[in-house]
Amino acid sequence: MDKGLNKIRLTYIITGLNVGGAEMMLYKLLQQIDRQRFDCRVISISGDGPVGEKIRRLEIPVLTLGMQASAPNPVLFFRLFRWLKDEKTDIIQTWMYHADFLGGLAGWLNRIPVVWGIRNATLHVQSKRRTEYVVRICAGLSAFIPVRIISCSQKAEEIHITLGYNKNKFKTIPNGFDLTHYAPNETARKELRKHLKLDEKTILVGHVARFDPQKDHTTLIEAARLIHQEKPDVRFVLCGDGINWQNDILTHQIDINGLHDVFYLLGRRDDIPFVMAALDMLVSSSQGEAFPNVLGEAMACGVPCVTTDAGDSGLIVGECGYIVPVSDPQALADGMKKMLNLPGEERQRLGVAARQRVMQKFNLPEIVKQYEQVYNEIISRS
Repeated sequence: MDKGLNKIRLTYIITGLNVGGAEMMLYKLLQQIDRQRFDCRVISISGDGPVGEKIRRLEIPVLTLGMQASAPNPVLFFRLFRWLKDEKTDIIQTWMYHADFLGGLAGWLNRIPVVWGIRNATLHVQSKRRTEYVVRICAGLSAFIPVRIISCSQKAEEIHITLGYNKNKFKTIPNGFDLTHYAPNETARKELRKHLKLDEKTILVGHVARFDPQKDHTTLIEAARLIHQEKPDVRFVLCGDGINWQNDILTHQIDINGLHDVFYLLGRRDDIPFVMAALDMLVSSSQGEAFPNVLGEAMACGVPCVTTDAGDSGLIVGECGYIVPVSDPQALADGMKKMLNLPGEERQRLGVAARQRVMQKFNLPEIVKQYEQVYNEIISRS
């Protein structure tokens, strides 16, 4: 099939549209994809959410199927099948496991080329059992449903191949970052400290993640206690869904460690670039990740990072920060102390190098081009 100058009709099918790293990467891709070449639409398997509204503001149609993961509905699957058929879609790009399964099956039945999207590196004990079932089923289907499998991280690709996914169909395309949106901002440093009623010279260590066992706030808090013993003037700024003083589990952990006056819990923020740029260091304590966006975002703001060795974290940070083992408070504290003990000029130098690394390896326009190349190759072979 030779599309010539005709637009390629591209349908993205995603599990849901609440705020998360995977959902936001889809939004960023749609922000910069060549709309002269690609006619895009989005289908959410479940419901709508804040990312759905952001996508609509790009004048891209968003449909919601309304399927509940706990109660799969064959009628809704048939509706998805009909939508794809009626839209005369050229390529389907699915995003996350349930979308890979349902969207992939609907596309395959319609004889539409399907590209799967792998956004996770591990299945933790906290994973829902039905998600594990979907992953196992997808491993078996990977031989014949997707024409390509795009993984957001090398670690995720390796793990899914061990789970039985077809190794010949993988292509790793990392997440990308908008360097005009995430950038150093000296004003942010002053304004956030003023907002928190802190001295302008106060060292701020940031942690940006929703409240979830995988993000391992427990290890972060225990490491912060060790830091506080030696550096009582350091303050920790946390934000994300569920990160507030109404979270009894989180606040209990903070209080029993004697850190109530050391932690600032900001909840979910819509101004993450502002928060990131105000930090002296970002810490990631995750037990498992594929490609943690927070590292790239902080680095783009010129902020060096200390991170656990989860997923592709080490690949992202490179020589511009410190990598420590997962679930080890002492190691995380040691990494933070190593960063905090650097002269201010040296931390700034690491921050400059971190932004340069993002520019060279994870610049959003170049990442979008890699997706476009996959789609163009599929059409050229059709």
